[in-house]
Amino acid sequence: MYEVIEINDISAEELRPYTDTSETALLRWKGTDNGIFIAESPKVINTALESGYTPISMLVERKYISKQTELLQRCGDIPVFTADKQLLTELTGYKLTQGALCAMRRRPVPPPEAILSGAERIAVLEDITNQTNIGAIFRSAAALGFDAVALTPSCSDPLFRRSVRVSMGTVFQLPWTYMRSGSPDYVSHLRELGFVTAAMALRKDTVSIRDPRLTSAEKLAVILGTEGDGLKDSTIDACDHTIKIPMAHGVDSLNVAAASAVAFWQLTKYCDN
Repeated sequence: MYEVIEINDISAEELRPYTDTSETALLRWKGTDNGIFIAESPKVINTALESGYTPISMLVERKYISKQTELLQRCGDIPVFTADKQLLTELTGYKLTQGALCAMRRRPVPPPEAILSGAERIAVLEDITNQTNIGAIFRSAAALGFDAVALTPSCSDPLFRRSVRVSMGTVFQLPWTYMRSGSPDYVSHLRELGFVTAAMALRKDTVSIRDPRLTSAEKLAVILGTEGDGLKDSTIDACDHTIKIPMAHGVDSLNVAAASAVAFWQLTKYCDN
């Protein structure tokens, strides 16, 4: 049974996961094998629980305690720290989404082969550090039938709080992994796993996402780069195709999150469902 604990001292040690502790520090959290992360909002916390993640504690605005009884019971024997909105904002440094945060244990990140070998459509993120974009790409990939997400080593962590929130918890549902190397070596690894590789970039040899060579590929990796700089030249050179979204009115590009959604819709194998 969970225990509701009124917060009297915001500097208390047990509240450290919710303070200004850096997210990289949460990766090395004392007493855990793989670190912890923070899930925000009841919906996201429920999704994490359904995906098998283990809660450590919760932070819940006082007025929401009675409304979240079912969620709290699902979390089991954990402390539930509570206070009013003003104190929790002072504690965390931001306003809580629907008044709830949950510290949860991370799990080991599976190796690429374990996640990608059986996948047919994957999104590959190269050096993307914007947490909002990562969360939005995960949400689109999950919604539009992609099987997994692979990230290069320089990408931001998908379990950082903002990415988790923006993804609406799909980072817990969609398998993901880190590639072992950066550009261009990871492209060769994708080929070894059987993928046709398609870099989203603008070049003279760029083909439309409607190209039948893409839609008919048995295994396809759609590779996306950062805002502004895009993909590295070495990555584009190493890929089988360079692809683009046909656009009107002289527009030549979209935000990477928006572009990913359009590309995933066109290239998924499951759009008829």
